[in-house]
Amino acid sequence: MKNLCNVLSAAALACFTVAVQARAVGYRSPTEFIKPYKRQALQDIVTWDKDTIFVNGERLFLYSGEVHPYRLPVPDLYIDIFQKIKALGYNGVSFYVDWALLEGKPGEYREEGVFNLKPFFEAASEAGIYLLARPGPYINAEVSGGGYPGWIQRVQGLLRTRAKDYLNATDNYMANIGKTIAAAQITNGGPIILVQPENEYTNSNVKPFPDGEYMQYVEDQIRNAGVVVPLISNDASPQGHNAPGTGVGKVDIYGHDGYPVGFDCSNPTVWGDRQLVTDWYTKHLTQSPSTPFSIIEFQGGSFDPWGGPGFEKCLQLVNAQFERVFYKNLYSFGVTILNFYMTFGGTNWGNLGHPGGYTSYDYAAVIAEDRQVNREKYSEQKLQANFFKVSPAYLTASRGSASTKQFTTNPAITVTDATNNSTKFYFVRHTTYNTLDSASYKLTIQTSAFGNTTVPQYNGTSLSLNGRDSKIHVSDYDIGGKTLVYSTAEILTWHKYDDKTVLVVYGGPGETHELVLAVTGLEVLEGDVKSTATRGYTLLNFEADGTRKVAKVGVDDFVYVYMLDRNSAYNYWSVDQGPHSNADAVILKAGYLVRTAKVDGSALVLTGDVNATTPIEILGGAPSGLSKLTFNGEELDFKTSDEGVVSANVDFSKPDLKIPDLSSLDWKYINSLPEIQSSYDDSDWKDADLVKTYNSHRDLNTPKSLYSSDYGYHTGTLLYRGKFTATGAEKTFSIITQGGTAYGSSVWLNDQFLGSWKGLASEYFGTSTFNLPALTANETYTITVVIDNQGLDENWTIGTETAKNPRGIMDYNLDGHDKASVSWKLTGNLGGEDYIDKSRGPLNEGGLYAERQGLHLPGALAADAGWVDSAGPVADGLTKPGIGFFAATFDLNIPGGWDIPLSFTITNSSARAYRAQLYVNGWQYGKYVNNIGPQTRFPVPQGILDYQGTNYLAIALWGHEDGETKLGGLELGVDAVVKTGLGSVGVVKGETYQGRQGAY
Repeated sequence: MKNLCNVLSAAALACFTVAVQARAVGYRSPTEFIKPYKRQALQDIVTWDKDTIFVNGERLFLYSGEVHPYRLPVPDLYIDIFQKIKALGYNGVSFYVDWALLEGKPGEYREEGVFNLKPFFEAASEAGIYLLARPGPYINAEVSGGGYPGWIQRVQGLLRTRAKDYLNATDNYMANIGKTIAAAQITNGGPIILVQPENEYTNSNVKPFPDGEYMQYVEDQIRNAGVVVPLISNDASPQGHNAPGTGVGKVDIYGHDGYPVGFDCSNPTVWGDRQLVTDWYTKHLTQSPSTPFSIIEFQGGSFDPWGGPGFEKCLQLVNAQFERVFYKNLYSFGVTILNFYMTFGGTNWGNLGHPGGYTSYDYAAVIAEDRQVNREKYSEQKLQANFFKVSPAYLTASRGSASTKQFTTNPAITVTDATNNSTKFYFVRHTTYNTLDSASYKLTIQTSAFGNTTVPQYNGTSLSLNGRDSKIHVSDYDIGGKTLVYSTAEILTWHKYDDKTVLVVYGGPGETHELVLAVTGLEVLEGDVKSTATRGYTLLNFEADGTRKVAKVGVDDFVYVYMLDRNSAYNYWSVDQGPHSNADAVILKAGYLVRTAKVDGSALVLTGDVNATTPIEILGGAPSGLSKLTFNGEELDFKTSDEGVVSANVDFSKPDLKIPDLSSLDWKYINSLPEIQSSYDDSDWKDADLVKTYNSHRDLNTPKSLYSSDYGYHTGTLLYRGKFTATGAEKTFSIITQGGTAYGSSVWLNDQFLGSWKGLASEYFGTSTFNLPALTANETYTITVVIDNQGLDENWTIGTETAKNPRGIMDYNLDGHDKASVSWKLTGNLGGEDYIDKSRGPLNEGGLYAERQGLHLPGALAADAGWVDSAGPVADGLTKPGIGFFAATFDLNIPGGWDIPLSFTITNSSARAYRAQLYVNGWQYGKYVNNIGPQTRFPVPQGILDYQGTNYLAIALWGHEDGETKLGGLELGVDAVVKTGLGSVGVVKGETYQGRQGAY
């Protein structure tokens, strides 16, 4: 029975609208509107059984990739990411929502501009991608505070518990984001089919845990907002928390996460002896046997911390070999809801990252931070995902046990089988899964045609598993009414067309493989294929040597078998014409990327990307009597072979690009640390006057709170000014500051530089003692402290309250003085929680003078702000410790029809510690710390950069040590030149410079 609010009737919409409005802010009891629903189905579009979910009655392997819209603030590029994921063969995307970006001030929810999720949902629908929504309220995700807004530090109750003030604090956000998600559910015509309450609710040092009442409250927040699709969990490990059952706080479908090789990118070739799990399926049968085996986050890459080895090393750690071994292990368990974290990482622009990570969030994902797909792991994932699109028998197959004896006589090989009627899957791996050795083997399998059969059968041939690899062999596998008796070659895809069936298989380089079809009649069209035919069966044996083999099998209804090596298979695509159906798939060879394919009468319309002159072969799916073939709207000359294969070429010739030399720009400069001057007026700064902190996690060591979040400053650079009257006997000043890992701080006495905490990759706070010059008795002095806040800590373990770790000054001591004799003021971003730039959100700006004045915004060079001519941050830089702000404009004229990712590269040539921030058209798109690293290249996407107009570039340069500070180099470079089928990308609208009232 459908829930009354499940259909798009006026009454239903009114029902939810009234409910959401009534509950939008401040409800106190989760039972005020709807009782706990006790897992009663609220709709009949998304359902499930023990094997899979169903969408509109059809079984679905939800094969999904993690994407965070807030890490790509260019809505026109969402379709690019979704199409690249769809081209992989995926049908799903999971996404987090970052509360900190939407409710920067308590009670003021802003989901607008780049934070509006509607374009994300629309792009998913256009591409044919289902969505799993993960709104938190806690998300972790390597974002500042784990998604908590900074003002959560003022909440007294324990975070992520039933503490009343904490729950109340989440109500406004959850009601609003819940309403947004509800409107985009599949029941309302949108792409969202699952919703996850909370996130990795797994580790706690407080009781009760897991707390069903707390989880029920979060679930009811979601339900009360109108969400009716199933709720799914993501235990950080398979603990069984909140799995379906009796009691409160239970989800509909239980799922968990897994990151088996961890995040040690410094040792990218090391796989521990026990990192490949073997017991997850057994645990699943114990914990949640009535729901599909679901893994909501499985390792798709790795984060990299400040001071880490860089994402290139992470790409070696979680590479195509990792995918082949670890992902195929999951398939042996029968996983049917599988999400890879991350599939596109993006960028921690505008201070949104947590202290453990730098600006890039590339994550070594299959799609790079600059949206390129030329990584082998992208292509490997395409092979795997496409196999499951055409293997429905997998979905309900019964799982066997891993065995080293049942299927092969080589104990170095372990095989797990899965059976659906007569169809069998054989998941093959090394028994010592992390070995670099090779092993030869034969496989003894059961087939309906031959009974027990040892394969390969052809004289003297055997199979091999070379190094870190795994395979999926099949037997009695249906290909559109014909039987593939067995195949040791892995299947990329197949499709039955009106006039033929196309089957594409592959093997690792240099391997020998074999397949048998229950079809007679053979013509070898290409390559060297060893074959036999007997009693209605045809055997094909081939070597994957880099040369394509093609066999035509049959008499009238032919099967065309394409036999490839794995590297060649990477260039083959199976493209669905329907958004959620592969009934009319087009199979083709095409190179870099195929986005879409559509038969329009007698025409075939393709879109895609090429990075070189590219031959195209359409193996199946072109209309009979093809009259027109287009690629990105350009009509191609084509030929059709006697076998119906259509071939053409897409030409490629690089455009003439003129990328500006940044050293030759007309740079301007302004001092961004006027606060150390005696004439500076800090009367508009906030008095540090709280004798008690709001922070329940850490008591004060100072007479009055100097925790920045007590005063509404949660992001970016923090500044403090402390005044005291000297006795003349002062010798030292000591200070403890806290800003998160890799943060830095500097201290001045009046305009005299005392020194800096230069930062360490692993230190959250620093203790410094500075020698003071001779002071004059009875004179007033000002201590200025600048602190680089690297974001707020996450709160993964409940009870640790780490998201409440304060930022600012933790303690200080002025020689010969009582602490209370120093009176402090502080500032951060202009307005604090009443942040000025709504277009870029509450985190983009910190407290630097140039930021408070809005000088990082386009148009600021026309301001009467005291700009002076400069040769820039490379040639001029700073002559002494301080903070300088350099700005210039440059023009781009990049032609349409090309995807040309650009990045800024900073070169270090100084032994002195410094840090810099990069602003592009007002968006903070880079944080560089020369003495910690590792990031030096900062991609900035089209849409933030105006590819056909004037761009505003600014650099804030902060010197930590005596002597001059300069960037060793600053360049804008081209990372790739791709001829693209992506549509036009508009420039994201953001606030431009206007004199800011109240700026100080």
